Amino acid sequence: MKQMVFRTAITLATIAVLTTYTVTQTKSRTKTQSAAAIRAVLDAQRDAWNRGDVEGYMDGYERSAETVFVSGDDVIRGWQTVTDRYKKNYNTPERMGTLTFSDLEITPLENNAAVVFGRWHLKRSGDEPHGRFTLVFRRTKAGWKIIHDHTSSV
Repeated sequence: MKQMVFRTAITLATIAVLTTYTVTQTKSRTKTQSAAAIRAVLDAQRDAWNRGDVEGYMDGYERSAETVFVSGDDVIRGWQTVTDRYKKNYNTPERMGTLTFSDLEITPLENNAAVVFGRWHLKRSGDEPHGRFTLVFRRTKAGWKIIHDHTSSV
């Protein structure tokens, strides 16, 4: 009887350890896949920007009236309003310059949300504006999209 209880306890402990390991590995894999997908969105944005494609750059944002962009003391709401602002402020290749992102920190909040912290830098012929950003991403049916962008410049 003691031996049967002992075997049952060992079996249950083994199942518990294996289940915990599997869940941990799955969560880790999901975080890694999410971070890679978010990084791909940022890479696509950078590439679109550097082609002079504002619409392509804006594909990284959720096409929603709820999308928020904050810069300085301005709060802009809605994908179309943010798009219009970018088109107005960056209406020539010279004004757009070459965009790079660096020091990216991607922190998953849950399966369908993440925060990204990083630096941006524009190289233009007459200046090199730069700063930091905090982005809130949400996984949507269309993939990972920015729903909130808080950008500062130096």
